[in-house]
Amino acid sequence: MTLPALFFQIFQPSSVSSTRSDLPSYPMTATERRASASLASIFALRMLGLFLVLPVFALEAARYPGGDDPARVGLAMGIYGLTQGLLQIPFGMASDWLGRKKVIVFGLLVFALGSFVAAWAPDLSWLIIGRSLQGAGAISAAVTALLADTTRDEVRTKAMALVGASIALMFALSLVLAPLLAAQVGLGGLFAFTGALALAGIAVVIWWVPPEPAQHVNRPRGSLVEVLSHPALLRLDVGVFVLHAVQLAMWVAIPALLVQAGLGKDQHWQVYLPAVLASFLVMGFTLFPMEKRGYLRAVFLAAVGLITLVQFGLMGAAMQGSPSLAGLGALLFLFFCGFNVLEASQPSLASRVAPAHSRGAALGVYNTLQSLGFFAGGALGGWLAKTAGAQALFAACGGLMLLWLLVAWPMKAPGRHAVSPVSGPAGSEAVGAVAAQPVKL
Repeated sequence: MTLPALFFQIFQPSSVSSTRSDLPSYPMTATERRASASLASIFALRMLGLFLVLPVFALEAARYPGGDDPARVGLAMGIYGLTQGLLQIPFGMASDWLGRKKVIVFGLLVFALGSFVAAWAPDLSWLIIGRSLQGAGAISAAVTALLADTTRDEVRTKAMALVGASIALMFALSLVLAPLLAAQVGLGGLFAFTGALALAGIAVVIWWVPPEPAQHVNRPRGSLVEVLSHPALLRLDVGVFVLHAVQLAMWVAIPALLVQAGLGKDQHWQVYLPAVLASFLVMGFTLFPMEKRGYLRAVFLAAVGLITLVQFGLMGAAMQGSPSLAGLGALLFLFFCGFNVLEASQPSLASRVAPAHSRGAALGVYNTLQSLGFFAGGALGGWLAKTAGAQALFAACGGLMLLWLLVAWPMKAPGRHAVSPVSGPAGSEAVGAVAAQPVKL
């Protein structure tokens, strides 16, 4: 294939109906803004509690009775991801059958219970039980499905981007606050604070999140088989597994590289925070305008390719005895640029290609693969870094990203749907799709 032909294949518009420069604009309705902000805040409250624990967990857990066993400390840290991964599909399917908000409230209650058990834990065994209960509150699929139910396709990526931005900001904030709070209240206090944040999330669900739209109530119910046999969804499931496996594996080695570059552990946020914030600006000026013009596929593949190049750049940095701090900062900025684009577009695409009656199940599978990606990235990343070094770790991450690029290459981004406002429950404004075109990916 010639280079011009390759260029045309990548950058051809995603939808033949959306290539004109006079495309209509679809601003968010009041209900869509309310749904996006409230559901993003639920993610933010939950993830802030989780992120605050992670930077200090290993050191603080070692002080518990039984904490002298590194394997059990690792189990206490990682079991959250395992139980969450196992329960994402059941929670997602339950939200299809019982309603999104009921499942979200129940999951937040379980998460809060686990947090308070971990706060009370007198030894490492009870800490493990508390962490497993935290993971059992697996609400990500139900929250994402409700966000999809209350937003149109045309603004879905913006809504998902708000969720992704809230999570990334909580991660950056936790890097600054965790050491300070841990010094004041200890690990138990951090877990108690996490439980309080989860209870605040329940209040948000009850009093701020809009009611579930009427057209999403009493609809036909899909099956897990339908979701697992959907090629477009499977392609996205592979992608989210790889993305989060690579993300977690990277951070096994990146802190050490920053230390080698002369940056103290308590100063790493000075690199992370500017990189995250600047990448949001890049996403806003690239993803949304390009999606409007029909180039979502191009942006998606470019983001996958960018993260692939970052991995090989980090491999080169690891091979140097003293890596450049400026170079590492630039690579992390590029990583977050690609990562934020994919974090916004992938769940949006999954919600758009999934059958509406199986959306909870589809996003349950999606979030399960995300959790398993975290688990695999942490376990395999640590093993690779220990046995073969950081160079091999980043080389493996680059190879995984190349594999994803091959899997994602045949994708076709969804076309636009004709939409019109409809009346939701209790007189609230909602939106519904009419004359929807077939969706392929």
